[in-house]
Amino acid sequence: ENDQTSDNNMASKLNQKIFGGAPDLTDEQKQTIEVAQNVGTTPRDSRFPTQNQANHCWNRYNEWRLCLKNTGDEEGCKNMKQMAFSICPSLWTEKWEEEHEENTFPGLKV
Repeated sequence: ENDQTSDNNMASKLNQKIFGGAPDLTDEQKQTIEVAQNVGTTPRDSRFPTQNQANHCWNRYNEWRLCLKNTGDEEGCKNMKQMAFSICPSLWTEKWEEEHEENTFPGLKV
């Protein structure tokens, strides 16, 4: 049994002891929990071996933009977006999103 399953079982048992059973969740709450349990970060990329991951962030972000440009499918590029946004500081991605809207982004033009 993996650690996550073990943790989930302990949480379930704790809920039962405290609340007398699992809490009633709305569908939206269930979806939020599922998303949170599946969140990860971008895998290691051998092109960026140093601790400074700024170039890795920049590449992931532009690879996601390239996917959008080539496919036009936001749902199909969702995984690439998640990898970019998980490694990049939100301050950077917010700035780049604003620059895209203003057509001043120095990277890939979409």
